[in-house]
Amino acid sequence: MYLPPQFKTADRIHAIKLMRDHALASLISVDDTGLPFVSHVPLHLEHDDEKMVLLGHCAKANPHWRYLQARPQALVTFMGPHAYLSPAVYPDLLRVPTWNYLAVHCSVQATLIEDPDQKDKLLKKLIADHEPAYAQQWRSLDSEFAHKMLAGIVGFELLVTDLQCKLKINQHRPESHLAMKAGYASGNENERALAAWIERLGMIPER
Repeated sequence: MYLPPQFKTADRIHAIKLMRDHALASLISVDDTGLPFVSHVPLHLEHDDEKMVLLGHCAKANPHWRYLQARPQALVTFMGPHAYLSPAVYPDLLRVPTWNYLAVHCSVQATLIEDPDQKDKLLKKLIADHEPAYAQQWRSLDSEFAHKMLAGIVGFELLVTDLQCKLKINQHRPESHLAMKAGYASGNENERALAAWIERLGMIPER
């Protein structure tokens, strides 16, 4: 993605927070005609100092897994909070509006997961991310029904080979920061999240 230096961060902690807080990702591959094919899927993140892996699945009826099988290199994008920014935050009038947003792009190498036991483990990790209490219900499902559900999906492991994190919150315009944060702090959910990120990045010095 277009990544001006003032919006680029090399701190993986910021990327990891965005990927976990905004788990519904866009998985982008190339289809058999050479056009981009996109699936919107929740992904489970695992990482250590050596590598980062994303785990997910799609319906077996979704051709995306076939594209991953044929062309394992793909792109995963995560969109964090985003909001309009009015030029009213500046002390002068010679300004224009913009849109602030946080995003992570991951180049990945895909490996399919078709073994039922491995798919079950993958699903339990996603359940633990979003509704741990459901795990007991999943474990107690009729075995024939559970097998049918597992047969209807294809899992995948996405090894992250490159990561870009863009934090675009007008960092290069310090004259706007106080008014921008005040406006966002009283706004909608996305705007309040951006106000929290302004604090997280230390954009307004403590007095």
